[in-house]
Amino acid sequence: MGPPDAEGGRLVCIHGVPVGRAYGLWDMIVFLRRAGLNLGEEDEIAASPLIEWTGPGPLAWEH
Repeated sequence: MGPPDAEGGRLVCIHGVPVGRAYGLWDMIVFLRRAGLNLGEEDEIAASPLIEWTGPGPLAWEH
């Protein structure tokens, strides 16, 4: 997960492949489900060791 950009989004990569831009943890749920991971709650995503956050952590969405 890339750092927040000037528009309040973060680039999402799965296994190094860009899959889109998330603007909040809800968007992450959608991307992860498409990838076959069922982390259904925002707090699960924020705490998951499967997600590497670049820059500020999962609660920061503004540059």
